[in-house]
Amino acid sequence: MRYPEFLKDGGRIGFIAPSFGCTTEPYTSLFKQALKRFGEKGYSTVIGPNAYASNGIGKSNTPEACGAEVNDFFLNDRCDAIISCGGGETMCEDLPFIDFEAVAKAAPKWYMGYSDNTNLTFTLPVLADTAAIYGPCAPSFGAEPVHPSLTDAFDVMRGKMLTVRNYPKWEREEADSRDDPYAPYNLTEDFKLRAFNGSAEITGDNCNISFSGRLIGGCLDCLVNLIGTPFDRTAGFVGKYARDGIIWFIEACDLNVMSIRRALWMMEQAGWLKNLSGFLVGRPLQYDDAWGDFDRIAAVMGMLGKYNVPVILDLDIGHLPPMMPIISGAFAEVDVKGNSIEIRHILK
Repeated sequence: MRYPEFLKDGGRIGFIAPSFGCTTEPYTSLFKQALKRFGEKGYSTVIGPNAYASNGIGKSNTPEACGAEVNDFFLNDRCDAIISCGGGETMCEDLPFIDFEAVAKAAPKWYMGYSDNTNLTFTLPVLADTAAIYGPCAPSFGAEPVHPSLTDAFDVMRGKMLTVRNYPKWEREEADSRDDPYAPYNLTEDFKLRAFNGSAEITGDNCNISFSGRLIGGCLDCLVNLIGTPFDRTAGFVGKYARDGIIWFIEACDLNVMSIRRALWMMEQAGWLKNLSGFLVGRPLQYDDAWGDFDRIAAVMGMLGKYNVPVILDLDIGHLPPMMPIISGAFAEVDVKGNSIEIRHILK
């Protein structure tokens, strides 16, 4: 696995939009505020041509233009690290226009984003053996005040932090940004993980689980779209790192509970769920969706409980913030004790 150089003080941060650009509120105001903050910290900001574009379907521009922007920022001396301008809907269409062979040969750069950005944070490790950060997009850094999870994500990119932990509270309902575009996370819910070892739930003081392996994953909505495409070399990846064991980190955006179950079945049938060490599962955006008693926990455990590995759910990963930054492609040691989780990234 190739790990990029960490962002140095005074370095250059590139902002590209292979998914949505920052064209609507509150994202436009947040992005501009984020750029100001990075500048005040001494960083140069390099804005890609699609950052404020809205010419595409489900993203900033045409697939060709978005792919060209990705190639430019990865293959040329534009910047030292890259943060995505946002998530979106159709970033998968960019992939045929990204030169992954050239990216795999070029000096690696950190790329950070989540949701639709799974199309890069997942494919960079799988296709180019290059680690990426599954974490917040650029506008989030414009909130006031800045949540510690955002500071943690930037510190991961800077190499100042490789161990991440859960946060005390999370946001169930987003704050109304019409009056205040810089509104911070609306943290109303106490963090409460659910831990299983195989199909058996482990609770309270008995919850003391440790495991390690190679991290890979992202947003389920995007992952299953890649199955069977030319960009699906996942079976080869999990085979290559079989001796490490594989830790899947997953979360979901639009998928309901039945869609989550179907997505996991598709991953299984595609040969993705092999050489397993465990699963880290974020809170789905459709958190309260259920078919009677069949809820988000049943959707996951009905498919994953049979693998007899740890499955840790309702984590700070993904669409219901805050989110722990995860280095996709890195080796990790995971410790779960009681109601807390610690993930130590090891860059080997």
